[in-house]
Amino acid sequence: MIAYLSGVVREVRDASAVVVTGGVGYEVQCPAGTLAKMTVGQPTELNTRFVVREDAQLLFGFADADSVRLFDLLTGVSGVGPRMGLAMLSAMPVSALAAGLLGGDVKLLSSVSGVGKKTAERLVLELQNKVPEHLAAPAAGGAGAKPARVATTAGRDAVDALLALGFREAQVRAVVAELVAADADLSADGLIRRALGRLR
Repeated sequence: MIAYLSGVVREVRDASAVVVTGGVGYEVQCPAGTLAKMTVGQPTELNTRFVVREDAQLLFGFADADSVRLFDLLTGVSGVGPRMGLAMLSAMPVSALAAGLLGGDVKLLSSVSGVGKKTAERLVLELQNKVPEHLAAPAAGGAGAKPARVATTAGRDAVDALLALGFREAQVRAVVAELVAADADLSADGLIRRALGRLR
């Protein structure tokens, strides 16, 4: 299993990045929060999971160990594949997702695109007693199981505009919060353009 990857970011795509190490470029599927921390031409370190299927070999990468732990738990549930696990980690911060699982918040979990009510209920049933409680502790300025908070006026304006376009609130807030954390000087227009690249 490929468990770790260190290299230089060559390209950041909508849901993946190309990381070059040892002269080889690896396409790594990443959650929105991890992609938001990447800069083309700069080094990156990723905790990874390598998934082999009949029709594909996929590498998934995460900026922190907590995301990997939650990804492993999610994909260990019947009917939840790696892409759904990645979608859930992209839709909201780790702390919010973990808190939703621990608290049995089916509504929050099923707000993620592709996750129906029955799948959300199964996730709660199987993981409610398996998710480590420390994963639900909000990061500084976090909001626990609530949607991620956006601290700047430009960020709030961007969130309002993206919600008006029909995107899901939990995902919009998570993506915009990550972008603001990476560059607090971005204008609302800049945030909207970058967020659209992650949300489409």
